[in-house]
Amino acid sequence: MLKRKLHCLLACLFIAASLTAQTPAKPDITLKGTITGSQNNTYVEAPFTLPKGIVSITVTFRYTGKDQHTALDLGLLDPERFRGWSGGNKDHFTISTTNATPSYLPGPLPAGQWKLLIGVPNIRKAVTADYEADIFFTRADDDAISSFTDAPLREGPAWYRGDLHMHTAHSDGSCQSQSGKKVPCPVFLTAEAASARGLDFIAVTDHNTDSHYDALRELQPYFDKLLFIPGREITTFWGHANLFGPTDFVDFRVGTTVTSMQSLFEQAESMHAILSINHPNAPTGEICMGCGWTPKEAPKEALDPHLIHSIEAVNGGAEEGQYSGISFWEKYLNQSYRITAIGGSDNHNAQIPAGGKSAIGSPTTVIYANDLSVASILDGIRKGHVFIDLSASRDRRFEIFAEDDSQKAMIGDALAAPVGSTIKISAHIVACQGNQLRFLLDGQPVASLNSSIAQPDQAVALTLPADGKRHWLRPDIITPEGKLILLGNPIYLNHTEEQK
Repeated sequence: MLKRKLHCLLACLFIAASLTAQTPAKPDITLKGTITGSQNNTYVEAPFTLPKGIVSITVTFRYTGKDQHTALDLGLLDPERFRGWSGGNKDHFTISTTNATPSYLPGPLPAGQWKLLIGVPNIRKAVTADYEADIFFTRADDDAISSFTDAPLREGPAWYRGDLHMHTAHSDGSCQSQSGKKVPCPVFLTAEAASARGLDFIAVTDHNTDSHYDALRELQPYFDKLLFIPGREITTFWGHANLFGPTDFVDFRVGTTVTSMQSLFEQAESMHAILSINHPNAPTGEICMGCGWTPKEAPKEALDPHLIHSIEAVNGGAEEGQYSGISFWEKYLNQSYRITAIGGSDNHNAQIPAGGKSAIGSPTTVIYANDLSVASILDGIRKGHVFIDLSASRDRRFEIFAEDDSQKAMIGDALAAPVGSTIKISAHIVACQGNQLRFLLDGQPVASLNSSIAQPDQAVALTLPADGKRHWLRPDIITPEGKLILLGNPIYLNHTEEQK
């Protein structure tokens, strides 16, 4: 009895382990049946037909008779093999071609007859129990964005803090074992370090693989304050790019099976994914194989910039100097492309050094999103509602708005600013006292917009005359010595939606 109650509690915990961010409202198939007392200690098969072109299956299961101590277990068979057994600890699971809820096996989803396997560990002789199983299909042409939880971890709009680039044992992440040996570093340590840093989300981006998704799916119910965003680092010989959103395989073999970077970015676009160019100004060659952005397209501009959603402007310690990605990003801004700057630690060792702190979250990417879910965080990146905290603090923040007449825009937004009008800028700055607010207009500092920050919570009001031309206006927080602390995305003046 106690064991069954514990199973019921576990079922509640594991509901968050489904593949999709939200189960569709209407099932593709509903299976119904009745279990009788004569079927106690047997297994019942409930068949259903899976059509071609399905990339994931979600099952929700419910039954009556629990008040009379009826207990039904759950498993799944495909036309060829056993696909999993969750017993009584889950009433909701998903499997896909690439990963699955713990207890179930990912892999190809062959069309044909599948069977829901219902175990009957207990039903009294005179009792009958009715069951229903709703089965939802995801087709190949459906939205490919995935999540390891089926509800937001936190409701409501806010600035959420996270790290969008890190590695574990599933690629080249390493750390010390219990006996002090260098070993592949388990995913759990990365999640634990990010949680200890107070982050709201992370993306584990192991190189070219999707094997880490199973580990993240298992850990997500436990780390219910830390959102795991599906990610991987598409690592080619001519540049690296983080892919956020899908869990399906993406071919990384540019120059062999993938014709060009353009083809790679087109595939990401078709999957509704975000593909972000990583550390573009990094050295490449034997020092760092394929790290710099040197695509073979001739000219390099052959890659359509409209397909570039974001650029890793700050990577780990390369926050300034020749390896910083800021100059690479600003070249696109100067060509009127609206591309979001993000950051990532590129951490390869999740362990915290003695007397120090983890490099995870350094820098921190801070995203304004409607809630703490994969879909909302990625939407925040697309909209450019992002700043980078290079100091990796837990509380530094600025909120920048620009107004002209009745229009209002935040960082990442466009604002129509007709010639002769006045742009009103308002800034709310938190935990940046002793530093300075700076604005860059098309990359050049605007002296009239510089403001010293004296208070831990300070509001600043500024004005800028508009000339009616296209510009980008970007805020920063810098130290008195000029070192970047916060790097903001621009407000785009007189840009159109087509120029996104």
